[in-house]
Amino acid sequence: MTNSWTDIKNTDLVVVMGGNAAEAHPCGFKWVTEAKHHRGAKLIVVDPRFTRTAAVSDYYAPIRPGSDIVFLMALIRWMIENDKVQWDYVKAFTNASFIVKDEFGWSDGLFTGYDEQKRDFDRSSWDYVVGDDGFAVTDPTLQNPRCVWNLLKAHVDAYTPEMVERVCGTPKDRFLKIAEMIGECSSKTKTMTSMYALGWTQHSKGAQNIRGMAMLQLILGNIGVPGGGMNALRGHSNIQGLTDLGLMSNLIPGYLNIPTEKEPDWATYLKSRAFKPLMPGQTSYWQNYPKFMVSFMKAMWGEAAQKDNDWAFHYLPKLDVPAYDMLRMFELMDQDRVNIYFCQGFNPLLAAPNRGKLTRAFSKLKLMVIMDPLETETARFWENHGEYNPVDSAAIQTEVIQLPSSCFAEDEGALVNSGRWLQWHWAAAEPPGDAKLDTWIMAQIFNRVKALYQTEGGVFPDPILNLAWGYADPNEPKPDELAREMNGTALGDVFDPKDAAKMLTAAGKQVKSFAELRDDGSTACGCWIYSGCFNEDGNNMARRDNADPSGLGVHPKWAWSWPLNRRTLYNRASADLNGQPWDPERPIIQWTGEKWEGNDVPDISPTAKPGEVMPFIMNPEGVSRLFSRGMMRDGPFPTHMEPFESPVQNVFNARMRGNPVARVFESDVETFGDASEFPYVATSYRLTEHFHYWTKNNVVNAALQPQGFVELSVQLAEEKGITNGGWVRVWSKRGEIRAKAVVTRRIKPMICDGKPVHVIGIPLHWGFVGAAKKGWGPNSLTPYVGDANIETPEYKAFLVNIEPAVGEAVS
Repeated sequence: MTNSWTDIKNTDLVVVMGGNAAEAHPCGFKWVTEAKHHRGAKLIVVDPRFTRTAAVSDYYAPIRPGSDIVFLMALIRWMIENDKVQWDYVKAFTNASFIVKDEFGWSDGLFTGYDEQKRDFDRSSWDYVVGDDGFAVTDPTLQNPRCVWNLLKAHVDAYTPEMVERVCGTPKDRFLKIAEMIGECSSKTKTMTSMYALGWTQHSKGAQNIRGMAMLQLILGNIGVPGGGMNALRGHSNIQGLTDLGLMSNLIPGYLNIPTEKEPDWATYLKSRAFKPLMPGQTSYWQNYPKFMVSFMKAMWGEAAQKDNDWAFHYLPKLDVPAYDMLRMFELMDQDRVNIYFCQGFNPLLAAPNRGKLTRAFSKLKLMVIMDPLETETARFWENHGEYNPVDSAAIQTEVIQLPSSCFAEDEGALVNSGRWLQWHWAAAEPPGDAKLDTWIMAQIFNRVKALYQTEGGVFPDPILNLAWGYADPNEPKPDELAREMNGTALGDVFDPKDAAKMLTAAGKQVKSFAELRDDGSTACGCWIYSGCFNEDGNNMARRDNADPSGLGVHPKWAWSWPLNRRTLYNRASADLNGQPWDPERPIIQWTGEKWEGNDVPDISPTAKPGEVMPFIMNPEGVSRLFSRGMMRDGPFPTHMEPFESPVQNVFNARMRGNPVARVFESDVETFGDASEFPYVATSYRLTEHFHYWTKNNVVNAALQPQGFVELSVQLAEEKGITNGGWVRVWSKRGEIRAKAVVTRRIKPMICDGKPVHVIGIPLHWGFVGAAKKGWGPNSLTPYVGDANIETPEYKAFLVNIEPAVGEAVS
């Protein structure tokens, strides 16, 4: 979230697309209610189903799963056509005026540079014209036909309200009503907030869904302002923390990058991350990358990381592919190229696509290690549970070891919520039986592996033998030790770079913030964005002062928010070029004539004069991007791409299947179905009564929602002879499930490209272990394909067939 949950009360309009906050985030949704009470805010919901969120909305519109980009580009077109643009914001704080290379273009649904054999783009043309001075060329008048603004106008021209009705199935009048409501938020004193969740991310073009709304918010001037922003609703209490701490194969904590094979040495690695400003006077804060990276290396390897060995850069693995995401890893398992799989707090047999492929892949492992507080289907994948898990147990030779771990209520530490708040919590109970803390389990594994290297040697034991492990109890690092390590420590005295006589932090003390990190080896920091969470002031994550002097929901002394306890990212953009708030009634920060002050930590140097440094300091341009330069693998503008399984053809290129650079493996192409055999669109989602796959182990939750079901429209039920409460069989080209049918008016057929499209909804909470009745989840059916940029699987739009079934499965 660019803002925070508590900030949502400041908005004038809430748009929920790609989510169902009232049902999946009921505690957070109260802030939408606060906005309605506080400011008379309106709520718009755009969703394939009439959800519980839609039930309390002011306006609802249906949309076909997988067609969101058409809707969003059409909104941008409508805003431009009707002059609903916050022009002062757009001209000052976006790259609308930047001139793009002549080579860049778009036709037949594809941008320039596409290589069909490689399934990738040459993105060299997706960039600005750069002058002899090294800075991007701009046209502040926006008259140049090659400026971003005019290219955007041309790009969205095809996305008419009629196109929305044709592709999305959204009635034209409903789209236009929503456009009018959103257009009101181009006012400097009215804001809109976007709330989205997995309904947008879990597509083969999920990242572009989000970019589409971000571009709309920039055009309206709604990023960095109270009640605005792009607010991602995390599906778990600590998913934000997961990404912050680099628990992905291509990341290092703090969104630093694992080097690739093309970056074999420190100098090459840093050269590709120079982040030279593209405009005069801009900060381009990523120029501090060496400080963050060296401090991380010192935190990892201590004395073994020195300048003369490039801070132990050779200890880091070098990626030979963009990322080893879960789709790639399970594909490698299926190819017999992985022997051991550690699975911690994850149930991929239910959570990953194409369950049949997962079962086959797991059966080829030599060893699977499960770390989890609960029994999971993954741990029991080898057991025959009749139709629910029909496997030949005797033929599966994979050894499975279960290591029972503690549950969140038995841990001490911090959870990082959607709004980037690090909130410390204390253990409420001791882990039962043989369960151990995850940190204890991992410490045992590390110490034993290290002992093996010490005894037996190895090809390259140095990264293990030299790993910094200075915890009081080497067998169980304590939460506060880990938190201090992430915050960062001064290894030597740290002085003010502007005043060499002024000491900022003495050696051995916690650094105050990442502003004190250095690239000379004098600081160590495990995660630079968390620097400040546990400094010499103490554990700031444990603060519980809920005072809110501004009344804007800032609550600056409740817990701690990264970065620097800032609650609204890009908040410099809440004020005009002179530093005065766009809306005087909702000031976050403002320029006093000498410095920036206000109700939040300024997202800019406190003394940077208003017209000098622009708000988006992480970008070399200093401004936000309506055109993304080649950072996105599938295009600098979002463009409509059908899901890999779609009931209709792509209106821009009927030959193109799905995202042209999505994560797809050759072995899975033959498993994609088409509308002739599978005429109905399926989508997956969650219910309030269950939390993913955990609560089916709880008798109370299991009683509330005991059995798997699917939802379908009255019209489809009548067409197929399906009765409410009766059993149905739903199948795709990858598998089948049986479930009870819930025939509902919450889902209605849509007319897309001249023909009716039916949607079938499949909740995901059931499996074959736990207190709930045995059942199937939607991932028995989903395709094995992922987003082009972040590899998130396409769970939200795929094709199935359905028919009545006789009787429940027999286990």
